Amino acid sequence: MTDTSPLTGTAYIADQLKRLPTRPGVYRMYDQDAEVLYVGKAKSLKDRVSSYATLNGHTNRIARMITETRRMEFVVTETETESLLLEANLIKSLKPRYNVLMRDDKSFANILLATDHPVPRIMKHRGARKREGHYFGPFASAGAVNRTLNTLQKAFLLRSCSDSVLESRSRPCLLHQIKRCAAPCVDLISPEEYNALVEEALSFLRGKNSDVQGQLSKEMEAAAEALDFERAAQLRDRIRALTFVQESQGINLAGLAEADVFAIHADGGQACIQTFFFRAGQNLGTHSYFPKHDREEAPEIILESFIAQFYDNQVPPRQVLVSEELPNQALLADALTTKADRKIDVSTPARGDKLALIRQARTNAREALGRRLAETTSQARLLKALGDRLGMSAPPRRIEVYDNSHTGGTGALGGMVVATEEGFKKNQYRKFNIKDEDLSPGDDFGMMREVLTRRFKRLIKEEDPTSENWPSLIIIDGGEGQLNAAREVMEDLGLPIGLDTENGEITLLSIAKGRREDEQGRRRADRTMAATGEQFFLPGIAPFTLPPRSEVLYFLLRLRDEVHRFAIGSHRARRSKEMVKNPLDAIEGIGGKRKKSLLHHFGSAKAVANAKPADLSAVEGISASLAQRIYDHFHPAG
Repeated sequence: MTDTSPLTGTAYIADQLKRLPTRPGVYRMYDQDAEVLYVGKAKSLKDRVSSYATLNGHTNRIARMITETRRMEFVVTETETESLLLEANLIKSLKPRYNVLMRDDKSFANILLATDHPVPRIMKHRGARKREGHYFGPFASAGAVNRTLNTLQKAFLLRSCSDSVLESRSRPCLLHQIKRCAAPCVDLISPEEYNALVEEALSFLRGKNSDVQGQLSKEMEAAAEALDFERAAQLRDRIRALTFVQESQGINLAGLAEADVFAIHADGGQACIQTFFFRAGQNLGTHSYFPKHDREEAPEIILESFIAQFYDNQVPPRQVLVSEELPNQALLADALTTKADRKIDVSTPARGDKLALIRQARTNAREALGRRLAETTSQARLLKALGDRLGMSAPPRRIEVYDNSHTGGTGALGGMVVATEEGFKKNQYRKFNIKDEDLSPGDDFGMMREVLTRRFKRLIKEEDPTSENWPSLIIIDGGEGQLNAAREVMEDLGLPIGLDTENGEITLLSIAKGRREDEQGRRRADRTMAATGEQFFLPGIAPFTLPPRSEVLYFLLRLRDEVHRFAIGSHRARRSKEMVKNPLDAIEGIGGKRKKSLLHHFGSAKAVANAKPADLSAVEGISASLAQRIYDHFHPAG
């Protein structure tokens, strides 16, 4: 239900109350620019919204939000549980200014034992759990999942290659040579023996560690007694791998089979939430979060909102341990139970090992927040020094740095990195595949124009210039030519350029690589920070350099190097993807299933290209017309 009215603030909200039901639901508050201010849930919409009809009894933050409200939207739900789930989803998608926001909502990696093929595969997996198989996780870091995956390969010798690689091999790969795969691709292990390894891996992943190791120990002793020392040595290595993966888990508690632990520490107007993940009785790592919230928000409110958003795209475990009593703890447990379709318990430990674990998590949160506050203070000092040196009216609150990458003019790509008072914001990095086919190969100026035009056209369309997503400083990796290209784009889009960033102007700066002479007197580009003499360009100001030991110089070069790293890395990833691209992907009507059928039938894309229409149509799912289309694709007329 949506409503607009000439009334504002408390008067508007009081008017809305006349038409609101007493049923559960979710409400949204908007400002005069139609930006979402706040998303909230309610057991009774009428009762909850009535608290906003007066400014009395509210914090300054909430009073300011009420005053800015120009419109509200309401969604009625069947239950309060549904309203909590909807609220969490809307907060994550809309990112309202006055809500607690979970800033880092990446999906965690899992280990997947895929069973959708006769020869199951063990692999790392991110995202939705759509593929058939058994999932083990989440792991708190990519390093943790990679280490565990490598160790599990040593212990159970399961394949990690793709299905197409498995079916195309004629001899064992390197993984078999280094004893990480049993080589089912060339039948060096029977299907029955391989399936036995799969069952052992599943037992281990389900927490039956001692059972698996006990069985392997018996087999090793039997092999030794039979004088089969080679097999005994293989089993010994597998036992060692299993021991290593268990010892590397860190904290482990008896009786904590499947749980997530959340502890919060707040200080200095900021908060850190520390998480521990336990699955199958093993600790899969920790992760620190720094949610965005008002300085006055209570820790239990921050934690509750964070957890609701956290599980919007994560599978909740059977047990969730929290450091604070949450205002709606029972409701949150009901919502997670509904989402997971199984009983989820949310509790605050009061004694024993679980309380000790909560205390340890809170200690980690306190230390992580301390480091964060120290880094933020240092970063704020650098931003102030940078703003002062450039003559900006205020320190830059958001810096965007741009660079291009290509190989001989081909595969051109632009990269953008972002830095704020909190450091590099990697979840806001962007890459731009250059699309203008009229550009000359290697036209850096033209590429920069395209990247900036696309970036700021979209920004103008989607964001208010006062929002935190607008940069106050743009840095270009290049000389005066690149700077002029950037200035032309800004002028064409009607964006103000200058040093008065307090009044909406955007500062442009470009960095040209320094040069020096080597021992033979030759001049060459050099990336050694303190000895380069990089030149800096600002519109309307003569080029200048910075003292070799200047902290501003080091900071700017660190920004330049980060965008350089990101652009080159993105370009290499794109080039690698192009190198392994299958020619069948370019044929209209050939999806994943048909491509798989063709490769299984002919063995390779090259064989498909050489096949005649009659042979192609013999493949399941390939009609006569599609077979002719495939043939024509590889044999164009003329």
